[in-house]
Amino acid sequence: MDVINKYKTIATAATGDFRDRGSKFLAYAYPVATPADVKEKLQILKKEHPKAVHHCYAYRIGIDGTQYRANDDGEPSGSAGKPILGQIDSMGLTNILVVVVRYFGGTLLGVPGLINAYKTATVHALDGVPTTEKWIEDLVEINFDYPAMGEVLYLLKQAETTIYKQDLQLFCIVTAGIPRIHSAGYIKKLEEIRGVNLTSPSPDPSR
Repeated sequence: MDVINKYKTIATAATGDFRDRGSKFLAYAYPVATPADVKEKLQILKKEHPKAVHHCYAYRIGIDGTQYRANDDGEPSGSAGKPILGQIDSMGLTNILVVVVRYFGGTLLGVPGLINAYKTATVHALDGVPTTEKWIEDLVEINFDYPAMGEVLYLLKQAETTIYKQDLQLFCIVTAGIPRIHSAGYIKKLEEIRGVNLTSPSPDPSR
């Protein structure tokens, strides 16, 4: 079995819309790394669209298929979140959130009409959006004294690491994602530096 070292996600945020019998469906797609990112994006959209009747969404995070959600936000069961998630999965994307904001136009669309509306709005948001392949990462928190900083940062750069957080003072803390394809070797090199301590924080942005 081939080892999967990369995943596919959207490179930038994107928008799309669909209208049917007066109702407006505004779709927003975002690259996300954690459920906390999802919560933050939802809160922003609810502030931007306080008069919308529904904020339906779906997201998928990670490569093992276990971190996902499809939310109908008051629409008939299965008529909103699942069609959104279906489009995410049809494009093979992960680490992505799509929210479709609905403004009611006064005419009931029925379940088939809603499924079509939420699916089409999502398609319009994702159609043409640039995608990117990213390394699957092992997340590490690196604690070290200031004198070791040069050596630590050199290794992290060499490993093409993603820096998620850093606090570089007298005592330094860096949270970084090391590409899994070579993480074991670089973790070993980091641990060999005097005064360096590594731990595994949670959640992992790449899973």
